[in-house]
Amino acid sequence: MDKKYWVPALEKAHSIIRLIAEEPDKLKLSDLCRRLEISKSSMFSLLQTMEALDWISRNSSDAYTLGLHYGLMGNAYFQQYDLIDSFRKEAPAYMKLLNESIQLARLEDRDIFYLAKEAAPSPVQMVSGPGTRIPAYATGLGKMLLSGLENEQLDNMYPQEALSSLTSFTIRTKSELFKQLPRIREQGYALDLQEGVMGFNCIAAPIYHPNGQLVAAVSFSIPLHHWEEKREEALKAILSLSQKLSFVIDSN
Repeated sequence: MDKKYWVPALEKAHSIIRLIAEEPDKLKLSDLCRRLEISKSSMFSLLQTMEALDWISRNSSDAYTLGLHYGLMGNAYFQQYDLIDSFRKEAPAYMKLLNESIQLARLEDRDIFYLAKEAAPSPVQMVSGPGTRIPAYATGLGKMLLSGLENEQLDNMYPQEALSSLTSFTIRTKSELFKQLPRIREQGYALDLQEGVMGFNCIAAPIYHPNGQLVAAVSFSIPLHHWEEKREEALKAILSLSQKLSFVIDSN
Protein backbone atom coordinates (compact mmCIF):
# COMPACT_ATOMS: atom_id res chain seq x y z
CA MET A 1 0.00 0.00 0.00
CA ASP A 2 1.18 3.51 -0.84
CA LYS A 3 2.21 5.18 2.42
CA LYS A 4 0.66 8.49 1.35
CA TYR A 5 -2.74 6.89 2.03
CA TRP A 6 -1.69 5.54 5.43
CA VAL A 7 -3.58 6.89 8.47
CA PRO A 8 -1.34 6.68 11.58
CA ALA A 9 -4.24 7.11 14.03
CA LEU A 10 -5.98 4.06 12.59
CA GLU A 11 -2.79 2.05 12.84
CA LYS A 12 -2.49 3.03 16.51
CA ALA A 13 -6.13 2.14 17.18
CA HIS A 14 -5.61 -1.22 15.48
CA SER A 15 -2.57 -1.95 17.67
CA ILE A 16 -4.48 -0.98 20.82
CA ILE A 17 -7.43 -3.22 19.96
CA ARG A 18 -5.21 -6.20 19.15
CA LEU A 19 -3.33 -5.84 22.43
CA ILE A 20 -6.53 -5.51 24.46
CA ALA A 21 -7.96 -8.59 22.70
CA GLU A 22 -4.87 -10.58 23.65
CA GLU A 23 -4.91 -9.44 27.29
CA PRO A 24 -8.47 -8.46 28.25
CA ASP A 25 -9.10 -6.83 31.63
CA LYS A 26 -5.37 -6.48 32.28
CA LEU A 27 -4.12 -3.31 30.60
CA LYS A 28 -4.63 0.24 31.82
CA LEU A 29 -3.80 3.48 30.00
CA SER A 30 -0.24 3.53 31.34
CA ASP A 31 0.32 -0.11 30.33
CA LEU A 32 -0.86 0.55 26.79
CA CYS A 33 1.34 3.66 26.52
CA ARG A 34 4.38 1.70 27.62
CA ARG A 35 3.74 -1.38 25.49
CA LEU A 36 2.90 0.52 22.30
CA GLU A 37 5.18 3.53 22.83
CA ILE A 38 2.35 6.01 22.35
CA SER A 39 2.25 9.27 24.29
CA LYS A 40 -0.20 9.56 27.17
CA SER A 41 -2.13 12.41 25.55
CA SER A 42 -2.56 10.54 22.25
CA MET A 43 -3.46 7.32 24.02
CA PHE A 44 -6.03 9.08 26.20
CA SER A 45 -7.76 10.57 23.13
CA LEU A 46 -7.77 7.25 21.29
CA LEU A 47 -9.15 5.34 24.27
CA GLN A 48 -11.84 7.93 24.95
CA THR A 49 -13.00 7.79 21.33
CA MET A 50 -12.98 4.00 21.13
CA GLU A 51 -14.83 3.73 24.42
CA ALA A 52 -17.51 6.17 23.19
CA LEU A 53 -17.91 4.03 20.06
CA ASP A 54 -18.23 0.82 22.16
CA TRP A 55 -15.10 -0.59 20.56
CA ILE A 56 -13.65 -1.06 24.03
CA SER A 57 -14.93 -0.88 27.60
CA ARG A 58 -13.23 -0.08 30.90
CA ASN A 59 -13.75 -2.06 34.09
CA SER A 60 -13.81 -0.83 37.70
CA SER A 61 -10.01 -1.13 37.87
CA ASP A 62 -9.59 1.06 34.76
CA ALA A 63 -8.36 -1.89 32.68
CA TYR A 64 -9.75 -2.36 29.18
CA THR A 65 -11.52 -5.13 27.30
CA LEU A 66 -13.21 -5.32 23.91
CA GLY A 67 -16.62 -3.65 23.76
CA LEU A 68 -20.08 -4.68 22.65
CA HIS A 69 -19.48 -3.33 19.15
CA TYR A 70 -17.12 -6.23 18.48
CA GLY A 71 -19.88 -8.70 19.28
CA LEU A 72 -22.07 -6.99 16.71
CA MET A 73 -19.21 -6.94 14.21
CA GLY A 74 -18.61 -10.61 14.88
CA ASN A 75 -22.22 -11.32 14.05
CA ALA A 76 -21.88 -9.35 10.81
CA TYR A 77 -18.71 -11.28 9.96
CA PHE A 78 -20.49 -14.60 10.32
CA GLN A 79 -23.39 -13.33 8.24
CA GLN A 80 -20.95 -12.77 5.37
CA TYR A 81 -20.65 -16.47 4.76
CA ASP A 82 -24.18 -17.32 5.87
CA LEU A 83 -23.21 -19.38 8.91
CA ILE A 84 -26.13 -18.16 11.00
CA ASP A 85 -28.56 -18.53 8.10
CA SER A 86 -27.24 -22.03 7.44
CA PHE A 87 -27.59 -22.91 11.12
CA ARG A 88 -31.22 -21.80 11.00
CA LYS A 89 -31.72 -23.98 7.93
CA GLU A 90 -29.95 -27.12 9.19
CA ALA A 91 -30.56 -27.08 12.94
CA PRO A 92 -34.35 -27.71 12.98
CA ALA A 93 -33.96 -31.26 11.62
CA TYR A 94 -31.36 -32.08 14.27
CA MET A 95 -33.47 -30.51 17.00
CA LYS A 96 -36.44 -32.66 15.96
CA LEU A 97 -34.24 -35.77 15.84
CA LEU A 98 -33.57 -35.55 19.58
CA ASN A 99 -36.25 -33.04 20.60
CA GLU A 100 -33.52 -31.01 22.35
CA SER A 101 -32.31 -27.44 21.89
CA ILE A 102 -29.23 -26.55 19.83
CA GLN A 103 -27.04 -23.46 20.21
CA LEU A 104 -24.48 -21.75 17.95
CA ALA A 105 -21.79 -19.63 19.60
CA ARG A 106 -18.41 -17.99 19.11
CA LEU A 107 -15.68 -16.96 21.54
CA GLU A 108 -15.56 -13.32 22.60
CA ASP A 109 -12.83 -12.50 25.11
CA ARG A 110 -13.29 -15.02 27.95
CA ASP A 111 -16.99 -15.58 27.23
CA ILE A 112 -19.02 -17.44 24.70
CA PHE A 113 -21.38 -15.24 22.74
CA TYR A 114 -24.52 -17.01 21.56
CA LEU A 115 -25.27 -16.29 17.90
CA ALA A 116 -28.38 -18.40 17.34
CA LYS A 117 -30.57 -21.03 18.97
CA GLU A 118 -32.99 -23.67 17.73
CA ALA A 119 -35.19 -24.24 20.76
CA ALA A 120 -36.96 -27.51 21.46
CA PRO A 121 -40.68 -27.29 22.33
CA SER A 122 -40.08 -27.62 26.04
CA PRO A 123 -41.11 -25.32 28.90
CA VAL A 124 -37.73 -25.91 30.54
CA GLN A 125 -34.96 -24.04 28.70
CA MET A 126 -31.43 -22.85 29.34
CA VAL A 127 -30.92 -19.11 29.03
CA SER A 128 -28.93 -19.21 25.80
CA GLY A 129 -30.62 -16.89 23.34
CA PRO A 130 -28.68 -14.79 20.80
CA GLY A 131 -26.59 -12.13 22.53
CA THR A 132 -26.27 -14.02 25.82
CA ARG A 133 -22.75 -14.33 27.24
CA ILE A 134 -21.46 -17.01 29.64
CA PRO A 135 -17.89 -17.66 30.87
CA ALA A 136 -16.28 -19.99 28.34
CA TYR A 137 -14.72 -22.36 30.88
CA ALA A 138 -18.19 -23.21 32.27
CA THR A 139 -19.69 -24.50 29.01
CA GLY A 140 -19.12 -27.24 26.47
CA LEU A 141 -19.22 -24.63 23.70
CA GLY A 142 -16.62 -22.53 25.49
CA LYS A 143 -14.25 -25.39 26.22
CA MET A 144 -14.53 -26.49 22.59
CA LEU A 145 -13.62 -22.98 21.44
CA LEU A 146 -10.82 -22.56 23.99
CA SER A 147 -9.26 -25.78 22.70
CA GLY A 148 -8.51 -23.93 19.47
CA LEU A 149 -6.21 -21.42 21.17
CA GLU A 150 -2.46 -21.61 21.75
CA ASN A 151 -1.17 -22.08 25.30
CA GLU A 152 0.24 -18.55 25.38
CA GLN A 153 -3.14 -17.11 24.45
CA LEU A 154 -4.79 -19.17 27.16
CA ASP A 155 -2.27 -18.04 29.78
CA ASN A 156 -2.94 -14.41 28.89
CA MET A 157 -6.67 -15.00 28.97
CA TYR A 158 -6.57 -16.64 32.41
CA PRO A 159 -3.80 -15.01 34.45
CA GLN A 160 -5.32 -16.17 37.76
CA GLU A 161 -5.52 -19.78 38.97
CA ALA A 162 -8.98 -19.51 40.53
CA LEU A 163 -12.13 -19.48 38.38
CA SER A 164 -15.55 -18.35 39.58
CA SER A 165 -18.18 -21.08 39.89
CA LEU A 166 -21.59 -20.91 38.22
CA THR A 167 -22.68 -24.21 39.79
CA SER A 168 -21.20 -26.75 42.18
CA PHE A 169 -19.90 -28.64 39.12
CA THR A 170 -18.11 -25.73 37.41
CA ILE A 171 -14.37 -26.03 36.80
CA ARG A 172 -12.74 -24.05 39.61
CA THR A 173 -9.12 -23.72 38.54
CA LYS A 174 -7.10 -22.79 35.49
CA SER A 175 -5.09 -26.01 35.93
CA GLU A 176 -8.21 -28.15 35.74
CA LEU A 177 -9.37 -26.32 32.61
CA PHE A 178 -6.00 -26.64 30.89
CA LYS A 179 -5.92 -30.36 31.74
CA GLN A 180 -9.18 -30.91 29.83
CA LEU A 181 -8.30 -28.99 26.66
CA PRO A 182 -5.80 -31.46 25.09
CA ARG A 183 -8.35 -34.26 25.44
CA ILE A 184 -11.02 -32.08 23.83
CA ARG A 185 -8.68 -31.30 20.91
CA GLU A 186 -7.96 -35.00 20.45
CA GLN A 187 -11.53 -36.29 20.64
CA GLY A 188 -13.08 -33.42 18.66
CA TYR A 189 -15.94 -32.58 21.01
CA ALA A 190 -16.49 -31.13 24.48
CA LEU A 191 -18.87 -31.79 27.36
CA ASP A 192 -20.22 -29.73 30.18
CA LEU A 193 -21.93 -31.72 32.91
CA GLN A 194 -24.09 -29.24 34.82
CA GLU A 195 -21.11 -26.86 34.81
CA GLY A 196 -22.95 -23.87 33.37
CA VAL A 197 -26.55 -24.56 34.41
CA MET A 198 -27.81 -27.04 36.98
CA GLY A 199 -30.00 -29.75 35.48
CA PHE A 200 -28.49 -29.56 31.98
CA ASN A 201 -25.61 -31.34 30.28
CA CYS A 202 -24.23 -30.11 26.95
CA ILE A 203 -22.22 -31.66 24.15
CA ALA A 204 -20.43 -29.36 21.70
CA ALA A 205 -18.61 -29.73 18.38
CA PRO A 206 -16.33 -27.38 16.40
CA ILE A 207 -16.91 -25.32 13.27
CA TYR A 208 -13.76 -24.63 11.25
CA HIS A 209 -12.78 -21.99 8.72
CA PRO A 210 -10.99 -23.32 5.60
CA ASN A 211 -7.72 -21.94 7.03
CA GLY A 212 -8.05 -24.39 9.92
CA GLN A 213 -9.10 -21.84 12.52
CA LEU A 214 -11.80 -22.90 14.96
CA VAL A 215 -14.28 -20.04 14.56
CA ALA A 216 -17.51 -21.23 16.20
CA ALA A 217 -19.17 -24.21 17.82
CA VAL A 218 -22.58 -25.85 18.12
CA SER A 219 -24.05 -27.78 21.02
CA PHE A 220 -27.01 -29.76 22.25
CA SER A 221 -28.29 -28.84 25.71
CA ILE A 222 -29.99 -31.87 27.27
CA PRO A 223 -31.89 -32.09 30.57
CA LEU A 224 -30.17 -34.38 33.05
CA HIS A 225 -33.00 -36.94 33.08
CA HIS A 226 -32.62 -37.49 29.30
CA TRP A 227 -28.82 -37.45 29.18
CA GLU A 228 -27.94 -41.15 29.34
CA GLU A 229 -30.54 -42.22 26.79
CA LYS A 230 -29.63 -39.45 24.30
CA ARG A 231 -25.90 -38.91 24.81
CA GLU A 232 -24.56 -41.17 22.03
CA GLU A 233 -27.12 -40.05 19.47
CA ALA A 234 -26.51 -36.42 20.42
CA LEU A 235 -22.76 -36.82 19.84
CA LYS A 236 -23.28 -38.25 16.35
CA ALA A 237 -25.81 -35.57 15.49
CA ILE A 238 -23.80 -32.59 16.73
CA LEU A 239 -20.67 -33.79 14.90
CA SER A 240 -22.73 -34.15 11.73
CA LEU A 241 -24.18 -30.65 12.10
CA SER A 242 -20.78 -29.09 12.82
CA GLN A 243 -19.31 -30.71 9.71
CA LYS A 244 -22.17 -29.38 7.58
CA LEU A 245 -21.67 -25.87 8.92
CA SER A 246 -17.91 -26.06 8.37
CA PHE A 247 -18.65 -27.03 4.78
CA VAL A 248 -20.84 -23.91 4.45
CA ILE A 249 -17.83 -21.77 5.35
CA ASP A 250 -15.58 -23.74 3.02
CA SER A 251 -17.94 -23.31 0.06
CA ASN A 252 -18.22 -19.51 0.33
